[in-house]
Amino acid sequence: MVCNRCTDRTAELAAENGARVVFNEDRCIARVRNAGIAAAEGDIIITIDCDNRMTRGTIKEIVGLLESGRYIGGGAPIRFERYSLPLFLNDLLCEAGFRLTGLYCGIFWAEKSTFDAVGGFEDLRAMEDAATAKKLRAYGRAHGKGYGCLKENHLINSTRKYDDLGDWLYLRLIFENAGTLFKAAFGDKAGLDALFDKMFYDYNG
Repeated sequence: MVCNRCTDRTAELAAENGARVVFNEDRCIARVRNAGIAAAEGDIIITIDCDNRMTRGTIKEIVGLLESGRYIGGGAPIRFERYSLPLFLNDLLCEAGFRLTGLYCGIFWAEKSTFDAVGGFEDLRAMEDAATAKKLRAYGRAHGKGYGCLKENHLINSTRKYDDLGDWLYLRLIFENAGTLFKAAFGDKAGLDALFDKMFYDYNG
């Protein structure tokens, strides 16, 4: 388990339950995950954020898919632990993106040797998941394997941030910062770091 700027007893509880804890202070989720991959001693890597959950049977399904020899790795469907209109809209947007690109994220799974071969997660402060999925898919194609998605299990996405800050949180932030995002699409990335901090890294509820 990678403990990133924790302010509660996460590291202590993880250690008490048998986890090996790695500490990392980066404000970049890709670097946090790469710290965990570098420290991992097992043959298979499965990533999940500490406030999310996987359904029963996830690990068994992943092992079966990798042992089939047909997949280089993959992602998982994502479902919120509760729903409202804005969360349903968020879900639709994410699912549409996954289906259009085939780059499922959420829970990432692959052999450790595969993550090592592609250089781990793409070193980005946001959208690192899609970039990493694309990199894994390309590596898989080069080795005659597909980039898959779990069929029987899914990630249960925590709503703790929405519970605290409102269910329209991300849709509101996207709307309020449309100018910054539009400029970034054309190469002007001034203001993006502040936006990423607000959207992903400053919250510690």
